[in-house]
Amino acid sequence: MPLTLDRAKPAVPFGGQYRLVDFALSNMANAGFLKIVVLTQYKSHSLDMHISRTWRMSTMLGNYVTPVPAQMRRGRHWFSGSADAVFQNLNIIGDERPDHICVFGADHIYRMDPRQMLDQHLRSSAGVTVAGIRVDIAEASQFGIIEPGEGTTIRRFLEKPARVQPLPGHPNEVLASMGNYIFSTEALLDALAVDSKDESSGHDMGGDVIPTMVASGLADVYDFSLNHVPGSTERDRGYWRDVGTLDAYYDASMDLVSVHPVFNLYNDHWPIYTSLPAHLPPAKFVFEEPGRLGQALDSVVSAGVIVTGGTVRRSVLSPGVRVESGALVEDSVLMNDVRVGPEATVRRAIVDKNVTVEQGAVLSPDEVESRGRFKVSERGVVVVGKGEEVRRA
Repeated sequence: MPLTLDRAKPAVPFGGQYRLVDFALSNMANAGFLKIVVLTQYKSHSLDMHISRTWRMSTMLGNYVTPVPAQMRRGRHWFSGSADAVFQNLNIIGDERPDHICVFGADHIYRMDPRQMLDQHLRSSAGVTVAGIRVDIAEASQFGIIEPGEGTTIRRFLEKPARVQPLPGHPNEVLASMGNYIFSTEALLDALAVDSKDESSGHDMGGDVIPTMVASGLADVYDFSLNHVPGSTERDRGYWRDVGTLDAYYDASMDLVSVHPVFNLYNDHWPIYTSLPAHLPPAKFVFEEPGRLGQALDSVVSAGVIVTGGTVRRSVLSPGVRVESGALVEDSVLMNDVRVGPEATVRRAIVDKNVTVEQGAVLSPDEVESRGRFKVSERGVVVVGKGEEVRRA
């Protein structure tokens, strides 16, 4: 919140022109996994529209990406968890009859070739293979933690533990679940049937189904650090971010504007696909006069942006943004069609779509007016919701 006030998290814009869901879908598409359903429930209109407009596969070849809303197929209740969401859509599995099923989260920023994870799964006798990423042991309490057993097996799965054993030979690292799973279809169907009858279950894939399969000896782990994506470098290899907080979202965005970002948007060997507004012209910077210079420095600038005599530093500007004369934008993320008026200042902020910052207004976590009216994150980032007006004090 407030970025998810009226949209699902996978629909939150990122990097100027993308949505969070584009990263998971691009990984699937680049790998040739082209029969994809996106299970949606709450505030899904923005997400549904983006998928229907952007993710069009060849129907002649039987490929598709389609949103599937909650339909109460198993009684008069909506999805009660991620496992229940799959359970309520077993008709899709019955129609396609796959041998294996990928169940991936839709709100993380990363590149991954899922074919390599599938290859390991096929070589094993596991019912499920869980993708694990190495994180600092100090962060263990924030994740579901995988304790590896012999080979690639999982010995224990611990949900946000206070204390945990480090990886052998790596005293400061543990394996955290990425929320990405590959199931053998039969094992998944059996696990979902059992889970559906357990009244004490939260019907969550990571919180309930995976621990049960681990206890039954059916789970393996895939170490994400072994995944190699074409065009990647040692610097960006293994990059994965859960942007579930405003500060995590802000940090990932600010990485993009650094001189050498860890996450490389420009890897054309493994592109991130999205819809580009074809009607928008290129970005434009105008006026070169004393005290009135249109410029953007160390920034990501999208199509349709016009900087009219203002200055932008270390910021992400989404399509259609306007920065007018004398305005200053620093260390900020501006989403689609934001207007920053003359002599206004925006500093260390995330500004959602269609916001107007009026002439002379100051939006900054250091301003009493900003802190009193808008949300400020734990680490001091001010966030303005969609369609708000930032007025001059």
